[in-house]
Amino acid sequence: MATQGVKRKLTAILSADVKGYSRLMGEDEVETVRTLTASREVMASLIEQFRGRVVDSPGDNVLAEFGSVVDAVQCAVEIQRVLKARNAELPENRRMEFRIGVNLGDVIEEAERIYGDGVNIAARVEGLAEAGGICISGNAHEQIEDKLPLKYEYLGKHRVKNITKPVRVYRAQIEAEPRRERRPGLRRWQWATLGVLAALVVGVGALAIWYFYLRPVPPAVEPASVDRMAFPLPEKPSIAVLPFEDLSDDPQYEYFSDGLTEQIITSLSNIPHLFVIARNSTFIYKGKPVKVQQVSEELGVRYVLEGSVQRTADRIRITVQLIDATTGHHLWAGRYDRDLEDIFAIQDQITLKIMKAMRVELRLGKEGRELYKVTDNLEAYEKLIQGMYYGDRGTKHDNAQARQLFEQAIALDPECARCYTALGWTHFLDARFGWSESRAKSNNMAFELAQKALALDDKVAISHALLASFHVLKRDWENAIAEAERAVALNPNCSSSLTVLAASLSCSGRWEEGIPLFKKAIRLNPFPPIFYFHFLGRNYMMTGRYQEAIATYKRALPVNPDYLPVHIGLAATYSLSGREEEARAAAAEVLRINPRFNLESYARTLPYEAQAELAALREAGLPEHPPLPLPDKPSIAVLPFDNMSGDPEQEYFSDGLTEQTISALSKVPNLFVIARNSTFTYKGKPVKVQQVAEELGVRYVLEGSVRKAEDRVRITVQLIDALTGHHLWSETYDRDLKDIFAIQDEITMKILTAMQVKLTSGEQARLIGKGTKNIKAYLKFLEGYDQFSRWNKESIFRAKQLFEEAIALDPDFGLAYCFLGYYHWADATYGWSKSPPESMQKALELAEKAFSLDDSQPFSYSLISKIYVFQGQHAKAIAKAKQAVELSPNFAETVGNLGWILRCAGRPEEGIPLLKKQIRLDPIPHVTQFDVLGRAYFLAGRYEEAITEYKKAVKVAPDYRDAHVGLASTYAVLGRKEEARAEAEEIVRIDPNFSIQGYTDMMRIQVGIEPEIEGLRKAGLPD
Repeated sequence: MATQGVKRKLTAILSADVKGYSRLMGEDEVETVRTLTASREVMASLIEQFRGRVVDSPGDNVLAEFGSVVDAVQCAVEIQRVLKARNAELPENRRMEFRIGVNLGDVIEEAERIYGDGVNIAARVEGLAEAGGICISGNAHEQIEDKLPLKYEYLGKHRVKNITKPVRVYRAQIEAEPRRERRPGLRRWQWATLGVLAALVVGVGALAIWYFYLRPVPPAVEPASVDRMAFPLPEKPSIAVLPFEDLSDDPQYEYFSDGLTEQIITSLSNIPHLFVIARNSTFIYKGKPVKVQQVSEELGVRYVLEGSVQRTADRIRITVQLIDATTGHHLWAGRYDRDLEDIFAIQDQITLKIMKAMRVELRLGKEGRELYKVTDNLEAYEKLIQGMYYGDRGTKHDNAQARQLFEQAIALDPECARCYTALGWTHFLDARFGWSESRAKSNNMAFELAQKALALDDKVAISHALLASFHVLKRDWENAIAEAERAVALNPNCSSSLTVLAASLSCSGRWEEGIPLFKKAIRLNPFPPIFYFHFLGRNYMMTGRYQEAIATYKRALPVNPDYLPVHIGLAATYSLSGREEEARAAAAEVLRINPRFNLESYARTLPYEAQAELAALREAGLPEHPPLPLPDKPSIAVLPFDNMSGDPEQEYFSDGLTEQTISALSKVPNLFVIARNSTFTYKGKPVKVQQVAEELGVRYVLEGSVRKAEDRVRITVQLIDALTGHHLWSETYDRDLKDIFAIQDEITMKILTAMQVKLTSGEQARLIGKGTKNIKAYLKFLEGYDQFSRWNKESIFRAKQLFEEAIALDPDFGLAYCFLGYYHWADATYGWSKSPPESMQKALELAEKAFSLDDSQPFSYSLISKIYVFQGQHAKAIAKAKQAVELSPNFAETVGNLGWILRCAGRPEEGIPLLKKQIRLDPIPHVTQFDVLGRAYFLAGRYEEAITEYKKAVKVAPDYRDAHVGLASTYAVLGRKEEARAEAEEIVRIDPNFSIQGYTDMMRIQVGIEPEIEGLRKAGLPD
């Protein structure tokens, strides 16, 4: 059942809004908001007094519900009475007058909100009320007709969108008209009658003379006041074309009346001697009973065109009238009752009649500009305007529906340039809003369709605007600006083209030049798409005009308080202007609207140089990286234990204890443990537990401190649930140094108990392991591991000496043998050894020795697997690497090692999930991890994903050579020659001795390396 679970009820709905709200805001935003707030407080108090409740109050609207229609209407009357008294104290041009509508209807109730036809009818009825007046629906009137001392004027039946039957509407007369007193009859009626007849003869004659010769023609509508206009009148004839009302019996023809309106607007917009308000602004009046005077004053135009369309299958009736709003007179009216196939001729006739009435001459310029013509194919035209109807809705589903209709239009008329452009915009929007699987593919489709459209007709402005938008995304400023300038030249009244030109100039760094263009676009489109304010605000910010930026951003908030780009702009602007508290408040709003917002993702969406903006957002407190999802099992990050010994030389001991804890926990299959590499980025920094948890994507955080003095040690640890902020467990150990091994085991077990993780007997035995009990050997090993982790030739050689000393102290210390083996492996791998084969063999022997002494550690297995890879024994390498993962399924290094070996063995698709898991376990990874994953994607033929990973590596380390090698090869394989050559130049800059042969030798362990080598040759790198 579709309605199952929906709560319905019958209720009385009161809807109110402010007449002329846009004009008031345009004159004085601050004062208007102050007055509106005060009026709302009055209304809320009265609504409560009459036993109602406020449901919602977006913008200048108030929506309330009552249990009784009588209460609702009495409340409406009292509201208007009180507000009238308050308005009397204000200047006439600053008075805030509400229109109120009341309806009794069925609504859907959900979480304190109400929806449905009952609400829609109340809003429609409200729109019919005069300023300071009240209108009620027929349903409401039936309930209160005799219950209140009010008079009601019947206003007839009115249509409401999506409501089948027209709605009866009544105007409540709040103040009754004074009654006229009857005059007593004249006593001498005979003489009076004779006198009246004589006077009547004279009066009729005079009236006839006045009516036919002297009477001034009254205006057809109430004239607009130029002084009250929200904008000054343009110097040239200005016009707003209101949406034509659809009077067809079938609602499906609504697209036809909208399409006719749009075509007339577009035709007029092509005339440089006119000022034409954009569709977006005139369509806000659609379905509303607005007065011409109101439209003129709110949009700042002299002329208003309105009309209606009634369509059957093959006939149309169009009525249209042009009004000079400043005088209230009709300049021209027409009615067309024709066959549907005559629609193109009718459009041209209407356009020419409008221009003639406004005394505008149509001049054909050098380029032969003529009336806007789309197609001669009626079926194609219908598909086009149907598609435009869906496209204007701005959703993924409607965009796909529009694309299908545009494709059908092209099939019907393959020569229709406008159809190709419209289709191109659907692909562009797919890419812009992430609605397609491949942004790059969608953008390329938009580019190809724009080119096709221009090949058919290069005088369509919106086609040039589409091409300019594509060039902006590609940062091809020269072509973007050229195409946008051409679009504006062809259609100087097109606010969209002006916006594209302004954006092209701005993104190229010419921010100051973009400002007047954005302002002109907003003048042509006084109720613009919200992003107009965002773009203009950004230009003000980028030119250091911070106060104007903030004011402009705030103009967008009444339209949509949750529009994310505006809050981003406010956070950056406040930060740049030194208003730190407000910057952080705006940043908090960004994260409220989009908890996953991060600078890394945001930066990828910006087609301009944005380092200053990103730095400001960073300063405002917005995160650098996206939040990671919590794993489906208990997850923990072990922060570096603080060294409280007062001796920096003891740092290795606290770090070693941290690492041993991570290593032990990594062996537990039912845990998710963040790698040392990531947690150690917080070393020495005063970070909050919640920050660590969010950035690393874990629930639990362990932190602690170590104080070592001679043969005593004090260790303090605490485990925190970052979701709740509660301490799950904490303890202080004050013991002899020789008890360190028992302390480590106890800490590990207490952590697992606190997180409610159970171990099998085998897992518990493996967890404890077979490490040394010799405290001196253990300390030597920890010191050696600290040196080894620094990963340079000198520190690794020092680590070798310390590992050897640890073995001398305990000849059965398996882990010391293992890491001594790692030293010889590095010696061979990085070319430090005089005999790499001998070093590699020595590494294998030490790894096997370590394994024989302690098979509970994953490190020996991983080392042996690496050695097998360099020996070309991939099958053996994979087997050993898998054993390491079985022993330590959450140890990032072992997981990544298996993924790397599978990639080397020519099995990249199997390696990719493991390499991705390694990065999840190590969320702040080393640059090599992005490089290894990028190469796996390349070998799997997933080139776009490879580019993404290589770029991450370059962002972390701009001079990391191998990432540029990967990019050069991938671009070459994709045929992106310029980008490939640019990367080749970077490689040579970083490594002047680079050669393909040298790289091939280095990559000999990789199966299937040939495509990458061929790509490097195509990129122009030397053999």
